[in-house]
Amino acid sequence: MIRKVLIANRGEIAVRVMRTLREMDVRAVAVYSEPDAGALHVREADEAYPLGGTTSAESYLRGEKILEIARAHGVDAIHPGYGFLSENAGFARACADAGVTFIGPTPEAIRAMGDKILAKETMRKAGVPVVPSAECHDGDTSEAVARRAEGVGFPLLVKAAAGGGGKGMRLVRERGDLPAAIEAAQREAQKAFGDGRVFLEKYIDHPRHIEFQIFGDAHGEATHLFERECSIQRRHQKVIEEAPSAALTPALREKMGAAAVAAAKAIGYRNAGTVEFIVAPSGEFYFLEVNTRLQVEHPVTEMTVLRDLVRAQVEVAAGGRLPFRREDLRQHGHAIECRVYAEDPARGFLPSVGRLERFIPPSGPGVRVDTGFAEGDEVTTYYDPMLAKLVVRGEDRAAAIARMKAALRRFVILGVTTNVEFLHECVAHPVFERGEADTHFLQTYDLTGKAAPPPDEAFVAAALAGAGGDERTARGGSGRAAGDGRGNPWRALSGWRG
Repeated sequence: MIRKVLIANRGEIAVRVMRTLREMDVRAVAVYSEPDAGALHVREADEAYPLGGTTSAESYLRGEKILEIARAHGVDAIHPGYGFLSENAGFARACADAGVTFIGPTPEAIRAMGDKILAKETMRKAGVPVVPSAECHDGDTSEAVARRAEGVGFPLLVKAAAGGGGKGMRLVRERGDLPAAIEAAQREAQKAFGDGRVFLEKYIDHPRHIEFQIFGDAHGEATHLFERECSIQRRHQKVIEEAPSAALTPALREKMGAAAVAAAKAIGYRNAGTVEFIVAPSGEFYFLEVNTRLQVEHPVTEMTVLRDLVRAQVEVAAGGRLPFRREDLRQHGHAIECRVYAEDPARGFLPSVGRLERFIPPSGPGVRVDTGFAEGDEVTTYYDPMLAKLVVRGEDRAAAIARMKAALRRFVILGVTTNVEFLHECVAHPVFERGEADTHFLQTYDLTGKAAPPPDEAFVAAALAGAGGDERTARGGSGRAAGDGRGNPWRALSGWRG
């Protein structure tokens, strides 16, 4: 039985895991760095213990310290969230050796899928379509690399074998640019992952990024919980996700779902994971990678299949069978998630730091906000600047888009600059509304909220002067109003209006 879980993470994912643990009558243990001593996930926990340090390396990446805390305080299991130690095979193995349940896949699955070259070969043997690729070896001559590149075909990507998130990746359209791209990718991969190996992969122009939520148990069962579309990306980082995908026909969904389950079974997958694919304009799809953890965007799956994935993670980790059968799962309506960041789109998306003077997330039917912040909290430079995940559900895609636009207009954030207006521009764009956006969407359309924001003092003065402090009078961030301008005093001719 799992009665006490340590969440080896911070921010919104730690708070979100705690919410389910509370419903399960399981005690939640938080750990925290020095800057996070007063953070929301610490305040929400049943118990909280310091890791020390300020940076990730000094705190949330200290696996031995986290296990020391777990053993000292009678912890049964560790939930790693995402990022940090969630895909660290060594940490998963250390948990097992210490007699602490790791709420995630086996160390062997993490290790196998963490190496992108090995992962592709495994999927190829399992009959899952993979993008044409070729390895680069130490000591290869430039001529040998060029021959392999010609075999893959241009344009191509140079990609880190041990990484992800866009690090150690370079797009090469012409043969003459290949040597410099390989050198740069190797250097960046070594710095980011401690592993400079790279490989070449065929670049698919204007694809859709589609991923399938998979789940497996220790009894050999595996299934999928349908797809999420994650094509709206900036620098290979997802910005907006939705389910179901407007790009998939029922036949293609069935085919990709079967491939995702085949991928899971090929590695004996346990717990929650994601099989990522790219879909070419022709409708052909290719395996991209397996993320051996719960994804940031898991709420859109939860809101459409009506299942709590964290609860399922805990039940499966405790040795239980999958709590759902394939034939019982179906998609209900449409869900969209927007990642709300403390960043300035008008200044190249530079992170914004400061105190959250006002922080009032929207609410209402079909609206969910996962956050690790509350009003008065400090946004620092030490960690990812994501403030919240705003998720909505509608009866269909049009209803979900309308609800998302309304929710973004109601999101009150003062004290830091945010990307809320930028997100509104994205979901209100005709290409997105028609369901035609691919991974080049943000490169093609200039949606960065170019107008310079007014000074904070003027914005606060205007907010205080309007509608008696009604939350509708302040939207979108420091000096910015989200959406179509109806809440922005700097655009309205008649002064501030809600």
